Amino acid sequence: MNTIATSSVWAVFAGFVLVALAVDLLGHRRDRDIRFAEAFGWTVLWVALALLFNAFVYVRFGREPALQFLTGYLVEKSLSVDNIFVFVVLFQAFGVPTRLQHRVLFWGIVGAVVMRAAFIFAGAALLVRFHWVMYVFGAILIVTGARLLVHRGTTVDFRRNPLFRLFAAMVPLADSYAGEQFFVQSGGRRMATPLLAALVAIESIDVVFAIDSIPAIFAITQDPFLVFTSNIFAILGLRAMFFLIGDAVLRFRHLSTGLACVLMFIGAKMLVAPFVEVPILVSLAVIVGLIGGALLLSAYSPAARSSDAASRR
Repeated sequence: MNTIATSSVWAVFAGFVLVALAVDLLGHRRDRDIRFAEAFGWTVLWVALALLFNAFVYVRFGREPALQFLTGYLVEKSLSVDNIFVFVVLFQAFGVPTRLQHRVLFWGIVGAVVMRAAFIFAGAALLVRFHWVMYVFGAILIVTGARLLVHRGTTVDFRRNPLFRLFAAMVPLADSYAGEQFFVQSGGRRMATPLLAALVAIESIDVVFAIDSIPAIFAITQDPFLVFTSNIFAILGLRAMFFLIGDAVLRFRHLSTGLACVLMFIGAKMLVAPFVEVPILVSLAVIVGLIGGALLLSAYSPAARSSDAASRR
């Protein structure tokens, strides 16, 4: 697989990811509610680190790889808002206390890092060996975008996910939470708590999201290093962003439409790539325009204004 990064650069970035996860874990060891100011600080930190890394890519590898990383990061960051919407719904469905949500999200992010790495390297290997897989990825994105448009406003039913159903069928589940514990002893049996069930639900849903997001980033760049790093930076900031925008994400009424259009645009870009080369700056402008327009429309729509007015009463 062709990549701009040497083995030493890969090793340094892997070390950075491990340190970042360790710092995040140590910074949230105690079960407690995450306040807005803290979530805002962490969100700013993760975005700043991503932009610093973007500057490093520009200095070390040049303008084109830097633009590819930035475009990929914006796509993955935008798609992660959909993850947050599902997290909100899942936590409500499982009744996860707010002071325990950060623990579920941390281990969910660790699992997502591992799964995304596996998906990315498998996808890169397929593209190297079977170039026609690019057309399959493009078709997947167009179909996914169309489904998102048709079913916008509906929630994901985690109970229908095969991985979660397998877990529920095989693992005895306790009736109540036991603090931050994932397992408890009850009646001589080792049982999973609802906290573990919530984590499994999040991990199984992330598999679905990965199937959508990994082809999207491969349409922007096929370099495994840029694909992996843009994904990881988007994922590392996901927990802080969840506590920053939280329930407010439910008011982004038109975001799913914007995301659907982004996915269909990227899918179409993959399908026409052999005939028409779409410059990376054009892709970046289209993606920013679609997501920004969807957010502005959500913020200033009559429904959003009436909801804000009602919340102030």
